[in-house]
Amino acid sequence: MPFRKKKDPHAHDREFDGLYDDHLDASREPDDAHGWDHDVDPHDPVAQFDFHDAPRRRRGCGWTAGCLVPIVLVAAVAGGAYYGYQHLLDNFGSPTCQFTANGSFEYSPEQAANAATIVDVGTMKLGLEPRAAQVAVATSITESKLRNLTYGDRDSLGLFQQRPSQGWGTQAEILDPVQSSTAFYNRLTSIDGWQAQAVEVAAQEVQRSGVPTAYADHVSAGQVLTASLDGGAPEKVTCRLDPAKTSSTPAAVVSKIANQTGLQANAGTSDVTFRARSTDRAWAVAAWAVTHADAEGITSVTVGDREWKRHRGRDGAKWIGASRSAGSATSVRITLAGR
Repeated sequence: MPFRKKKDPHAHDREFDGLYDDHLDASREPDDAHGWDHDVDPHDPVAQFDFHDAPRRRRGCGWTAGCLVPIVLVAAVAGGAYYGYQHLLDNFGSPTCQFTANGSFEYSPEQAANAATIVDVGTMKLGLEPRAAQVAVATSITESKLRNLTYGDRDSLGLFQQRPSQGWGTQAEILDPVQSSTAFYNRLTSIDGWQAQAVEVAAQEVQRSGVPTAYADHVSAGQVLTASLDGGAPEKVTCRLDPAKTSSTPAAVVSKIANQTGLQANAGTSDVTFRARSTDRAWAVAAWAVTHADAEGITSVTVGDREWKRHRGRDGAKWIGASRSAGSATSVRITLAGR
């Protein structure tokens, strides 16, 4: 059928004003005697569309309440999602301790405390070189996953799965981390040329395991944990912990530091202080305190003007500027919960 432009009955409506130009050019004549406009393509679907029957376009709402409400709601949802995500990051998973010197490994607070005891008995109490601690830590990871087990193959026990029947001591001695670590180091240092041996080879010389190749799997972890704990690399030990419910007394913490490191700290009314002869020793004691924070109820550890604070979230995984300095770079302050 032929197509004809319609006169706009809504010329006053700005939405349609000018859409059809008949009222703008009244002098224009039809293309032929019948009044048909041949500019209209009968096969063009747009030309066939009756715009007067189309839905009216809504005008922009600007800064009206109707527009602001959805925006505010979207912002609130986005903000809630962001804080929910942050909360998830802060509380996801179990409490952990991280070691980041020349690598990165994570262990539970229990495992971290045992690793610190092993390293400190070797490098500070016995005065051995870090390589001895690397061998000991790699061995304990292999044998017990750094847990002080009360069971094992046959009569094997403790951090190193030592056997009373093989002359490693009584059950009570083997289950004492300090004594079992000391026994391990005594066996290790009795081996000629152990310093030149690969870590896994030296470990097998001490343990005489039925699976001698297993120690090689944990050499890297032994090296990273030792480097993080022996004080040579500051700020490389952190723990994300739940809030402390109880704590040891300052005197009890001083006793444990002396037993495991051979160093003498001082007990105050609410904290423990230690003045080291070197920054290495200061950071070694600080690392011991951070890894033992869960067991002893320690809430903060300060070395000079740097501080680790007990926190379940990501703030527990970093050292920050101290709110109250401990003094010099060789001064350590250990604060206990409820003290």
